[in-house]
Amino acid sequence: MGASVAEKGGTRRRRGRGSRGARPMSEINVTPFVDVMMCLLIIFMVAAPLMTVGVPIDLPDTSAEALPTEEEEPLTVTLTPEGAVLIQTTEVPVDQLVTRLRSIAAERESTRIFLRADGGIPYERVMTVMGALNAGGFREIGLVTDSGGPRLDGTGLDGSGE
Repeated sequence: MGASVAEKGGTRRRRGRGSRGARPMSEINVTPFVDVMMCLLIIFMVAAPLMTVGVPIDLPDTSAEALPTEEEEPLTVTLTPEGAVLIQTTEVPVDQLVTRLRSIAAERESTRIFLRADGGIPYERVMTVMGALNAGGFREIGLVTDSGGPRLDGTGLDGSGE
């Protein structure tokens, strides 16, 4: 590339851009890519819990595994401590629950529905609503709970047996 000049002693010195061999860099610098991916990961980790149905209730704890997700947005029915029944975030009168569920089931491909109930609600009330979900056309009813509850296998919450 550059012109060479012979010097004393038979050594050659390169002229041009620099004497240390400034060549074009052939490696890809992945540091900016990693920085962007880490920022996206943090954004999604923060945003994911905000995408759940926003009715505040105190879910019971359990050690059950999470159900596999599906492509269709999950349908959620919530029982609040005050006794209200909500489909997603819309309050529904109890006497219209089955009718509304049937009309929703006619438009959906999946018969899966998730039931969120406050831990202080009587068992009888939860079972009554589950019967209404079944009568409304939903055969796969998933009960939503918080993780970290008792395992009932002799181990404590942290697996230490205490």
